[in-house]
Amino acid sequence: MEMYRSAFLNYLNELQIEKEPKNLYTPVDYIMGLGGKRMRPVLVLMSCDLFGGDYMKAMEAALSVEMFHNFTLIHDDIMDRADLRRGHQTVHKKWDLNTGILSGDALMIMSNQRLENYSGETFKALISLYNKTALEVCEGQQLDVDFEEMTEVPLESYIQMISFKTAVLVGASLKMGAIISHSPPIDQDKIYGFGLNLGIAFQLQDDYLDTFGTVDFGKKIGGDILEGKKTFLYIKALELANETDREELLRLYGQEKDSETKIERVKQLFMKYGLHELLLSSIEEYTLKAIQDIDSLTIQDAKKQVFKDFGMALMNRKT
Repeated sequence: MEMYRSAFLNYLNELQIEKEPKNLYTPVDYIMGLGGKRMRPVLVLMSCDLFGGDYMKAMEAALSVEMFHNFTLIHDDIMDRADLRRGHQTVHKKWDLNTGILSGDALMIMSNQRLENYSGETFKALISLYNKTALEVCEGQQLDVDFEEMTEVPLESYIQMISFKTAVLVGASLKMGAIISHSPPIDQDKIYGFGLNLGIAFQLQDDYLDTFGTVDFGKKIGGDILEGKKTFLYIKALELANETDREELLRLYGQEKDSETKIERVKQLFMKYGLHELLLSSIEEYTLKAIQDIDSLTIQDAKKQVFKDFGMALMNRKT
C-alpha cells in the first residue's frame, strides 16, 4: 500500500494548478495539499496492478478520484458550516463562501477532465462509472440532509445513505483500476461489490467508534450524539426501546446542550438494548460480504489475499 501511496504522491506533487485566476485555483491547490490517507487513489492503483495492468496507467484515474473526493469535502464543509478540515481552515473559512462554491465546482470539472486521458471503450466505461457515482454521492448527501429534519429514519434508508455518500466511491475506485487493466466484466462487478460492502462496514465502524471508541479515535467521542445524527445506534434504539426509554432518547437528542452527561446517558441506553453488540455484528456481516466478493474473483489466490489483507487492515483500525 505504501508503494502505491508514494507513487501517487509523487505524481500529485508534479501537478501544476498554478493558473489564473489565482482566486479560483489557489483554493484548489490548498485542499489538494491538505493530506489525508489518499485511500481512494491508492485503491485505483492497487486494483489495476492486481488485475494484471500497469498501475502507472491508472494514475490519471486515481487523480480523478482524489480530486472528486476533495470537491465533495469543500462542499460538505460549506453545508456543515465546518471551520476545520484535517486540522486546517476549511476553504470557505480561509477565503469566503463564494470562493468555496466556485473552487469546488472547478475541482469537480477538473476531476472529470482527467479521464479524458483515456480513450475508446476504456474511456466510455470510466466516464459512465464516474457519472453514476457522482450522482449517487449527491443523492447520499441529500438523504443525509433530509434525515436532519426527521425524527425517525428507516434503517434501510440509512444504509442507502451511507452507501451513496461513502461506499460507492470506494467501489468505483476499485472498479476503475479493474477497467483500466481490462479485467473481465464479472471481476469488475465483484471488485465493486467488495468496495461497496467494505465501505458500508467502514462507515458503520465509524458510528461505533464515535460512540464507543477511545481518545485514539482522533475526534471527540460522542460527537454524533451531540450533533443529533441519525446513526445505526439511534435508529435501532428507537426501534427496540420501551416507551419510557424511547421518550427519554428523543428528549436527549432534542437538547442542544454540549454535555458529557448527555453522552453518557445515551450510551447507557444504547448498551441497555445491546446495540453495541448488534452494530458490531452488522459490521462483521458487511465485512464478510466483502470478503466473499474477493473469493469469487478469477485472479490468483495470492492476489486475492492482498485485497483481503487490505480489507481486514481497514477494519482493524482505531482511528
